[in-house]
Amino acid sequence: MSDLKTDLPQVHMYDTTLRDGMQGIEVNFSLEDKLAIAHALDDAGIDFIEGGFPMSNEKEAAFFERVKNEHFRHAQIVAFGSTRGPGHAARDDAHMRALVEAETPYVIVVGKTWKAHVEKVLRCSHEENLEMIQDSLSFLRSEGRRVFFDCEHFFDGFRDDPDYARKVVQTAYDAGAESVVLCDTNGGTLPSDVIEAYHAMPEGIPLGGHFHNDCGTAVANSLVAIEAGATQIQGTINGWGERCGNANLCAIMPNVILKMKRTCTAAPYLSHLTPLSRFVAEKANIIPDKRQPYVGIAAFSHKAGQHADVIAKEGRLMEHIDGAMVGNERQVLLSELAGRSTIVDKLKPYGMFDKKSPEVGKLLEELKLREKNGYEFEAAEASFDILMRKTVGEYRQLVELKNYHLETYKTADTESKTVGRMFLNSEAKEIMGAAVGVGPVETLDAALRDALRAHHPWLSKIHLVDYRVRVLNPERETAAKVRVFISSSDHNHTWDTVGVHENIVEASWEALVDSLEYYYNTFVTERP
Repeated sequence: MSDLKTDLPQVHMYDTTLRDGMQGIEVNFSLEDKLAIAHALDDAGIDFIEGGFPMSNEKEAAFFERVKNEHFRHAQIVAFGSTRGPGHAARDDAHMRALVEAETPYVIVVGKTWKAHVEKVLRCSHEENLEMIQDSLSFLRSEGRRVFFDCEHFFDGFRDDPDYARKVVQTAYDAGAESVVLCDTNGGTLPSDVIEAYHAMPEGIPLGGHFHNDCGTAVANSLVAIEAGATQIQGTINGWGERCGNANLCAIMPNVILKMKRTCTAAPYLSHLTPLSRFVAEKANIIPDKRQPYVGIAAFSHKAGQHADVIAKEGRLMEHIDGAMVGNERQVLLSELAGRSTIVDKLKPYGMFDKKSPEVGKLLEELKLREKNGYEFEAAEASFDILMRKTVGEYRQLVELKNYHLETYKTADTESKTVGRMFLNSEAKEIMGAAVGVGPVETLDAALRDALRAHHPWLSKIHLVDYRVRVLNPERETAAKVRVFISSSDHNHTWDTVGVHENIVEASWEALVDSLEYYYNTFVTERP
């Protein structure tokens, strides 16, 4: 990162995943999750971590109590709150006291900037709102806290009355705010409006930016805010947050460091970014967005045969950066568009092959035949790995099915149940498994695990992350062919497998067995 523009002010990354991010749909973290994420953010070089509002609930209060005893190399923990209410002093306000008692070195306070909110939400005068800002920040400063100020609905307020918006910014700065953050709270602002507003602010005041993504411009707004002078940018990991989300730090940080060449604490730790994105997603039990810039699985993936051919010769000609810089990796996807270069690239772990190798031709024909029959390997690389191993003689069979039997039953006043049993051969042993579950696929998986568990203790590490079904020919109605994708994980690795059949149970069986056989062949070294 020696080419960073050190003559320009450093850009500070402020993360609000643990507060604003948790306001996003389907996002929730336990107390232990929040602490683990805070350390992961610190490892990635984040400057400030907003922990939440200490008075909002018991979990938030417990977080601030626990985090007092945690050590962070880079990050400062920040407590979030609002200005005092109308009609009384800050030192008598319970919210203000909670911010002090959180004992964080930094506090961020949000206050009204839009006169409509002052009138209709706070129901006080415009002048009293300014007094509330001044009193709140001055009180926190007198208690030894360093303070940031969030100008809520700033851009709406600026459009409505630019002079009043400037007064709010000046008041916060005069009261001791180290950074005054201009907030696009409803996400309705475009980059051109952001530039205009920043250029209209009083000179000499350190500014930040907090943007929501309701127009799909949160990242762009953050970048132009930096170009217009902002030195603190707030956002969340994976862009989660209220409604359409917040500005995505997973896109902002590499753009600021690699494209804008700005100094940033996170610069030496940029390779932590992709693992951080996926770690936070796992803690939220949310499947990572494959199409995220920089950190998504698709970010450095190539599908067309022509692209794969260029990649094989000179990767940089098809990619704007080396994915390793952000902790990601290149993938050459498998599909009917693949050429021999794609297959050669995939076979690299198993020896020296070229486009004329018979194994390459055989795999290419097998790929096209299977995709014609409904398989899709670009989202099931582990299943294709099994095909490669079989082709080059590197495959060790884990499961040889003799038979399985499933029976689903229901009586009028009880829930339905499925009973399953199966007989297998595994490593020259005849074994049997049985299980009772609700659905047939769940029972099939449980019976398979029951059969194998005593002989293969590593099985306890593996859990199902996702199960997806797609009907391929719905015109056939109940006799339609289905494609089943299964995602599995051992907490360190995640892999995907596929199965296709007219019977959903058989398609699921194929994907389940591929999942275990992939792990067995790839990671299990102890074999008889």
